Amino acid sequence: MIVKVKNVVKRYSEKIALDHFNMEVYEGEILGLLGPNGCGKTTAINCILSLLSFDKGEIEVFGKKMTPNSYDIKRQIGLVPQEVSVFENLTVRENIDYFCGLYVDDKNVRKRYVDEAIEFVDLKDYVKFYPKKLSGGLKRRLNIACGIVHKPKLIFMDEPTVAVDAQSRNFILEGIKRLNGESSTVVYTTHYLEEAEMLCSRIVIMDNGKDIVSGTTEELKAMITTSEKIVVSFVSIEDSVASLMKGIPHVIDIERNGEDFIIKFENGINNLSNLLSFITEHNLTYTKLYSKLPTLNDVFLELTGKELRD
Repeated sequence: MIVKVKNVVKRYSEKIALDHFNMEVYEGEILGLLGPNGCGKTTAINCILSLLSFDKGEIEVFGKKMTPNSYDIKRQIGLVPQEVSVFENLTVRENIDYFCGLYVDDKNVRKRYVDEAIEFVDLKDYVKFYPKKLSGGLKRRLNIACGIVHKPKLIFMDEPTVAVDAQSRNFILEGIKRLNGESSTVVYTTHYLEEAEMLCSRIVIMDNGKDIVSGTTEELKAMITTSEKIVVSFVSIEDSVASLMKGIPHVIDIERNGEDFIIKFENGINNLSNLLSFITEHNLTYTKLYSKLPTLNDVFLELTGKELRD
């Protein structure tokens, strides 16, 4: 375990930003910190990095208590903040070199690291550009390069794909996979469900400053009652017959959205065949029929009573 957060409380006047928050990060993983905007993700990271003080609890990084003066620990950590944090009066290369110089004294090593970071984020055609000349997606790449140039063992990425186009988002996500493949442990905060599912080996779901649950995607989905949704539309169906669908084995609930019936099932290996038997028994003709496995939004909805939307 390289990060341990235990019962951390952070208050802003009367507002509780972190409410006995717990989190563990293990070496080699991509840990997703998933929750809606304003739930405390950024506050949690800032407390871990000792950029913010906290009122109660304990935080250890690499087995040591983190303090504002823990420079030996901070040299092993990279931060890619949510807001692009670069110098407008420095070129792309000068920005990356500046941030590398905060951690690396040897000029030859620093040059090599800067070259490798530029190559990693594919900004070699923009090294002499100033940030104001870059698109939003390219600025995000520069932001990432500045955070990882010193080759940290542990990288915190706070919503790095916010407000970027699809191409830049895919580039960033693939880059995170490469970083992890090169032995970096990554803590990745996001409110984008599909990113968390695609990237993260383990996920912590948080809401209102609390850690709600943690586990792999499969473990989280196994915690909820809904294991499958089947969407079906019929040429025609009497209301009296539609109400009988609730008697199909393992049906939890049925929602109607226009012509679509969204049938929620609990665990059962014959859910689809049971529905097809019902359709045959009642001489129904369907125009649409497909199955949807549970999503992280389903997990969040069942655990918190609300949906996590982009």
